[in-house]
Amino acid sequence: MQAYLDNSATTPCSERAKDLMVKLLMEDYGNPSSLHTMGVTAENYIKEARKRIAATLKAEEKEILFTSGGTESNNMALIGAALANKRAGNHIVTTSIEHASVSAAAAYLEELGFRVTYLSVDSDGIISLDELKEAVCSETILVSLMMVNNEIGAVEPIAEAAKIIKAKNPNTLLHVDAIQAYGKYRIYPKKLGIDLLSVSGHKIHAPKGTGFLYIKDKTKIKPLIYGGGQQKGMRSGTENVPGAAALGEAAMEIYEDFDEKTEHLYRLKERFIEGVTQIEGVRVNGKTGHDSAPQIVSVSVEGVRSEVLLHALEEKEIYVSAGSACSSNKPAPSKTLQGIGLTKERLESTVRFSFCVNTTEEEIDYAVEQMKEIVPFYRRFIRK
Repeated sequence: MQAYLDNSATTPCSERAKDLMVKLLMEDYGNPSSLHTMGVTAENYIKEARKRIAATLKAEEKEILFTSGGTESNNMALIGAALANKRAGNHIVTTSIEHASVSAAAAYLEELGFRVTYLSVDSDGIISLDELKEAVCSETILVSLMMVNNEIGAVEPIAEAAKIIKAKNPNTLLHVDAIQAYGKYRIYPKKLGIDLLSVSGHKIHAPKGTGFLYIKDKTKIKPLIYGGGQQKGMRSGTENVPGAAALGEAAMEIYEDFDEKTEHLYRLKERFIEGVTQIEGVRVNGKTGHDSAPQIVSVSVEGVRSEVLLHALEEKEIYVSAGSACSSNKPAPSKTLQGIGLTKERLESTVRFSFCVNTTEEEIDYAVEQMKEIVPFYRRFIRK
């Protein structure tokens, strides 16, 4: 049996998204900048995709900018907003547990002379609203917070944070990395006070290489890519019509029967935690239940290194991550796990299980069953 439990790294493309993408690759393959009928047809697919995505956010169609994925969306949000608003100030606030596409962009902005404050988190991975309030000042032009942490599933208090930010400095922009949150929560940026919001397609059963950035109307932001002026000059280059259309299809699909899908994920999570914590020395990191994201479980396995456990599970066709897939090929310790205060031993023995709407109870039970055999077996080889 196979159990793919690495859905926070990537999800399988949905049949509907795949079929639409193939149609545009093979039949309606016109360039949306062309003035002939095939070009107009391609442009209409872009417009329809933008309309579908905007509807899920209760946003305006013109506020959706297609990108190549979460990394580009995050980079554009931080760098584009910082450069566009540098006359208003040079201070940026983010957290110590952000995805590398945010933390690396912040580091780049520091090289350019911007001042960056990194908020700490508690043992559950949650920021302190008091620390946020203290950090925001008259020079703060941007705050960037992830809504759902990609490693432990911590859910940040975005609505409360937005109120604090806007009360302290109404001109400060709020960017939210919603890459692990979109499709798992109903997110309405205007209601929440969000100015910029990043989403990645392949986390919601759209093709890889797709994503979007929500940009609230009249938000000052500079483009990162220049050229032919596509997407109103905000991202030049021929649009990825098949990818954008498939993303629009997947976005619409992920919010169909939304409550049932979310509860399915929470049931899977509860079932997995109940089973895996019966194993001696297995501990869940962060909050559980509805206080955390429905699709992510981070566990530390005493006495078994994460790489060993990952490959032992792989031999049983169970696929998981040793942290974030985007950085799992690098030996640097996880900033998230360090941020929540894990010991060195737990840092080195943590794996992430993540689910999607297609994950079954049988897959969960199989993974737990194999964990119950694998963990005691590998503990025999611990050096005393």
